[in-house]
Amino acid sequence: MSTPVPDTSGPESAHAGHDQHDGHESTHDGHDGHGAHDGHAGHDKHAGHDPEAFRRRFWLSLALTIPLVLTSDMVMHWFGYSLDFRGMFLVGPVLGSFVFFWGGWQFLEGGAREIRDRQPGMMLLISMAITVAYTASMAMSLGWFELDFWWELAALVTIMLLGHWQEMKAIGQARGALAALAELIPDDAERVGADGTIEAVSIGELQAGDLVLVRSGGRVPADGEIVEGEAELDESMITGESRPVAKGSGDGVVAGTVATDSSLRVRVTAVGDDTALAGIQRMVADAQASSSRAQVLADRFAALLFYVATLTALVTFVVWTLLDGAGTAVTKTVTVLVIACPHALGLAIPLVIAISTAVSARAGILVKDRLALERMRSVDAVLFDKTGTLTRGNHIVTGVAATAGLSEGDVVTLAGAIESDSEHPLARAITARAAELGSVPTAEGFRSRAGRGVEASVDGVRYAVGGPALVRELDVEVPRDLEEPTAEWIRVGAAVLYLVRAGEIVGALALQDEIRPEARAAVDELKAMGVQVIMITGDARQVADAVGAELGLDRVIAEVLPEDKDRAVANLQEQGLRVAMVGDGVNDAPALARADVGLAIGAGTDVAIESAGVVLASSDPRAVAGVVRLSRASYRKMVQNLAWAAGYNAIALPLAAGALAWAGVDLAPAVGAVLMSLSTIVVALNAQLLRRVQLRPE
Repeated sequence: MSTPVPDTSGPESAHAGHDQHDGHESTHDGHDGHGAHDGHAGHDKHAGHDPEAFRRRFWLSLALTIPLVLTSDMVMHWFGYSLDFRGMFLVGPVLGSFVFFWGGWQFLEGGAREIRDRQPGMMLLISMAITVAYTASMAMSLGWFELDFWWELAALVTIMLLGHWQEMKAIGQARGALAALAELIPDDAERVGADGTIEAVSIGELQAGDLVLVRSGGRVPADGEIVEGEAELDESMITGESRPVAKGSGDGVVAGTVATDSSLRVRVTAVGDDTALAGIQRMVADAQASSSRAQVLADRFAALLFYVATLTALVTFVVWTLLDGAGTAVTKTVTVLVIACPHALGLAIPLVIAISTAVSARAGILVKDRLALERMRSVDAVLFDKTGTLTRGNHIVTGVAATAGLSEGDVVTLAGAIESDSEHPLARAITARAAELGSVPTAEGFRSRAGRGVEASVDGVRYAVGGPALVRELDVEVPRDLEEPTAEWIRVGAAVLYLVRAGEIVGALALQDEIRPEARAAVDELKAMGVQVIMITGDARQVADAVGAELGLDRVIAEVLPEDKDRAVANLQEQGLRVAMVGDGVNDAPALARADVGLAIGAGTDVAIESAGVVLASSDPRAVAGVVRLSRASYRKMVQNLAWAAGYNAIALPLAAGALAWAGVDLAPAVGAVLMSLSTIVVALNAQLLRRVQLRPE
């Protein structure tokens, strides 16, 4: 990923320190050195469980439940048929015991774990419900009281298994983003030996410094730098950008990206856990594992629900024992415990977290801190660093003026020839523009005039290119026909360079940091959401104001020293604003950490990335609006799911206890299990709607 070019602070400093590019070097692995790991979606109540285990148990339990239902006296009475065969009385206790111990074992195990951890919740409620149901069923088989309950126990366990299977499946699909990222890395690589021979090796054998061949259509096996070849690379799996990026010698490449049209030779710089892709995996996993304020609320509610359900079950048992005997009391008690299982509550937040972080990762938005994403919904102001964020960090020629019989094309071509041996960012902008116009003549006798400009000869004529300092040193005057355009360029903050020949200025060029074409759309989107958009920069006031005016910013903070960006964020917060800071440089790190939410542009430095809560893998500022949309949408889903789960229990518990039995409303345990599972499905489907949130522009 590219390194941003530092700010040029205005016309007076144009070309100052020629050929002394002091830009900071940037690598993007964004990792803390820890190994990649699988995340847990929020507060995982089923640690160690997998969808396949629940699937197998569900189908076998269902197969055993069918004969239990068919041989039930209650069911036979309902449908008017009869079955009788030798040993039929053993169907209930034999098959029912198998369903209880084998199908319900993971619930019993989870309940025991919650008792040990002193964190009562969903698993303990489920295990209590099926234990009471099993005890009552066995008591019936022993003739202690009249109650046909085996089929309801089996149906209860089977429906619970179905609900958990679908829950684990949904969370597993969301976590699949991590597996998908891991699959981007090829299993093998082609390593180029010192003698040019090529050998196939496993990824684990690669080391930093190795030279590898990436064929056309092949994936890059490790982070590295191109040493030979040019190709367009598909980086969509890393940045979310669908358009291939042209890269050549000296450019960095990231493991997992695809060389679409040509082969490359790449010098490996990072392997394994040190690659950018491994860093992305860690960010996604950590975000899915992190809790949010809503999750804390859900956990507290689940614990409270355990005590409420237990008390309700005890009261229900006592009251119905007095009113209608032990059989009815047991049935009502089990129904209360089943209804109280906080399935929907347990899934409400973790699934939203898992889906939102997976969806955002696919769009190139990497959530490091779950709370940062949650806070983004209430941000009042987004503070953008200018260079490398709203602008590309690369100057382009924005204006040309000529005199003394030269055309504008002549000025660009001559200036490009003279600057061809310079490494200054402004020089590169001029030579790039000259190359676009056609062939550039060869310059001879190149010499740098430190802090003022450069000079060289073209076709035997001596020329110089430089800014105001060069004009003063040579004691030349700006021709009248160049005064008006150069004055306008200076007014809008462009760097102005002059072409001097034989003691006379014969042309001038304006250069400005190129504004990203996506920046205006990003600003408009954020303002439409009611968010203030502010720019902060070390550039001169006129440079900053020109960019601010072009983008329609709400406010511009200019001429800020790097160490004062942190203070600027604090000042905005003191004004009562909740601030999100977007930056990419080392000097942005304190401000990113100070802000309510820090967002690091992916082309930035490791320090900036480590200080941020959200990393934008691409440098498209429109992604910031996507983060706001995702934050608001995911928070909405959390609140909706919590409201549904809490409301369901508030209504269903009294019904399960028989509060409306006098009106003929009576819930059997199996019906309670169905209702509980339906509430879980509603929550899961609602969370899945997050996949429809548009995070990136079409």
